[in-house]
Amino acid sequence: MGTSEAVLQVLSGANPLLFNSAKCSGNLDATFPSRFLYKYTKKRVSRYKRLFNCSSTLQSDLGLNWLKGLGYGLSGCREVNRLQLLSCKCQQAESVSGLTAEDGNGTWFVDSAKKLNLKSVANTPNILEFQDVQQFEQEKKSFTSNGAAGTTIDSVSKATVDCLEDEAWNLLRDSMVYYCGSPIGTIAANDPTSSNVLNYDQVFIRDFIPSGIAFLLKGEYDIVRNFILHTLQLQSWEKTMDCHSPGQGLMPASFKVRTVPLDGDDSATEEVLDPDFGEAAIGRVAPVDSGLWWIILLRAYGKCSGDLLVQERIDVQTGIKMILKLCLADGFDMFPTLLVTDGSCMIDRRMGIHGHPLEIQALFYSALLCAREMLAPEDGSADLIRALNNRLVALSFHIREYYWIDLRKLNEIYRYKTEEYSYDAVNKFNIYPDQIPPWLVEWMPNKGGYLIGNLQPAHMDFRFFSLGNIWSIVNGLATRDQSHAILDLMEAKWADLVADMPLKICYPALEGQEWQIITGSDPKNTPWSYHNAGSWPTLLWQFTVACIKMNRPEIAARAVQVAEKRLSRDKWPEYYDTKRARFIGKQAQLFQTWSIAGYLVSKILLADPSAAKILTTEEDSELVNAFSCMISANPRRKRGRKNLNQTYII
Repeated sequence: MGTSEAVLQVLSGANPLLFNSAKCSGNLDATFPSRFLYKYTKKRVSRYKRLFNCSSTLQSDLGLNWLKGLGYGLSGCREVNRLQLLSCKCQQAESVSGLTAEDGNGTWFVDSAKKLNLKSVANTPNILEFQDVQQFEQEKKSFTSNGAAGTTIDSVSKATVDCLEDEAWNLLRDSMVYYCGSPIGTIAANDPTSSNVLNYDQVFIRDFIPSGIAFLLKGEYDIVRNFILHTLQLQSWEKTMDCHSPGQGLMPASFKVRTVPLDGDDSATEEVLDPDFGEAAIGRVAPVDSGLWWIILLRAYGKCSGDLLVQERIDVQTGIKMILKLCLADGFDMFPTLLVTDGSCMIDRRMGIHGHPLEIQALFYSALLCAREMLAPEDGSADLIRALNNRLVALSFHIREYYWIDLRKLNEIYRYKTEEYSYDAVNKFNIYPDQIPPWLVEWMPNKGGYLIGNLQPAHMDFRFFSLGNIWSIVNGLATRDQSHAILDLMEAKWADLVADMPLKICYPALEGQEWQIITGSDPKNTPWSYHNAGSWPTLLWQFTVACIKMNRPEIAARAVQVAEKRLSRDKWPEYYDTKRARFIGKQAQLFQTWSIAGYLVSKILLADPSAAKILTTEEDSELVNAFSCMISANPRRKRGRKNLNQTYII
């Protein structure tokens, strides 16, 4: 018996990993009793537990000594609970890519590892570690002569990726939150080593979106359905902040499942949902994006599951209308974009994005399109749908025409005349050419462009904001040419926007006195950290959707490969610091759920690009024709007041 065969028998004879998990199922009734979600059960459902057993065969002298002879080490397994680290350290498996057996079977070690389920070993160092790199390199050269090296490279690489995905799924399931015995969401982060959880133990609406998409693509619909219906009931929560009630239709930023004593019986408990509309958040800012994300997820649920009855329910239809009325309400603002305050979206601290930030406009446009698709045609919806259509046309024109920047447009702004008073003014927002920052002049590539971060009178925020640009591709807010140009720019500026970990939340960072004034000297938003040009792995899934929509998935695949090298090794951080994202964020939470879910969604979509259709939206012919008419009629033409019939300033 050859050495390789002996080790194969030893390894394959080990007991497989034992894994028990409860099947997720929802028992949400078709009708909710009221907005107060009380008194369902007296006991929390127990959390997932995983039992890992390893046979003593793994420690046999033959197998262990032979592996040590090659420079590898194997760590034992032990029992862990849900708070212990579930990780698979296979990042260096590519280093054994040349290893083959003398008989030419180059996949035996990978297959044996799969039988052992080494990919789910908990809290262990790297399963395959080198003790002598030079020795292995010599062995690698000698082994590659048999022609099987290519097969081994592919096999080990696939095993590494499979291992990483399994680890991510285990962590995602461990973050699940249960309410009355049913899964209702995922907490923001699940780091067992951290005692300072702040509000990361809550279910955030925006954070759950990639988790929900991952579960949908996996065919696990109950948790998403429960999340949609339970958060809907929190719209009318009667909490106040400084004696002021949230606007009708506002969705909470997050909620927490609390166990409290039952009234009149201290020995029994009940579970309640405790929402946060911003009254407990850092900065006390209400979320604008929560309701917009909720509508987007509702549509994705229907598209993926085929269950359209949820969106047809009266309470769901009412919830959609309440969100739309809140966003479409008349006010002092005369632009079609949505006016919001700083910190009311993913960038939830002061970062100088108050006004009309691109991120909110892109999500707003998506929510309008999704809502129009789901709203039931009835007499009471006619006025709302009419206002929705008018806003879609005006918003798309406004963003495409005035937020777009490329080398040609930059040169046009450079030659702007100011203080123009007339209907045919070229410089409609009185932008002063001196606002063009020096970094942009050198940074803008010859091919490519992007949508700027913000536009207000006498102010253009020229920073590149990733989420707003990516989502403008996903929902069709950017034209097809603009969408390709955005991806062209991201490829051209790969070292700045992707570097060692995708994806920069914005570029460039605020520094020096500008940082002090705009952020208020925020110690968490120091240059190239957190929201101030930090790198966020969760943006990977949205980037993947955009690339797939534009039929350029290879760009996203390249970014995923970059992320795979570090995410598991770094324990799935919330964000990364420095220009090239070389350091884990100084205050980043580990085992951040949306970093984990974002990676999983990217992998699933790259394997099945057609699944991205549950997230993308296409303009209908009416919108395209309306926009074309507005473009063909030169916006710089002279026009009298009698001919100015637009509802919104464009």
